[in-house]
Amino acid sequence: MSKQDAREQALGMLYAADVGGAADPIEPTGRAGRLAAGVQAHLDEIDAIINEHATGWRITRMPAVDRTILRIGVYELRYTDTPVGVIVSEAVELAKRYSTANSGRFVNGVLAGAAGDVRDGESPVHR
Repeated sequence: MSKQDAREQALGMLYAADVGGAADPIEPTGRAGRLAAGVQAHLDEIDAIINEHATGWRITRMPAVDRTILRIGVYELRYTDTPVGVIVSEAVELAKRYSTANSGRFVNGVLAGAAGDVRDGESPVHR
């Protein structure tokens, strides 16, 4: 499974857990499961980073798809060595595919801002 496919599957798992209110942790099997489980394990820290960079938006008021995409992106920025440009680009593509017309720009802005804080010395990619 490619990293892109894993992100898409993790999006589905985390979205279902978020909107369904599932309290059970996601099993960290396979690339998608490990990604989703990582997001769940660090959710409070990830949400704090998103809240800091989502100017004018509280995380609880964001569309669930955008919130989930941002959580995956911030997790990858913080806990993987995937290049910033890849993370931001993939997240923007997911937002364009699964959310609103403005979601791509929103996700790009939040992740680009977060990347500057989360990854010391690496500049964020702006589209």
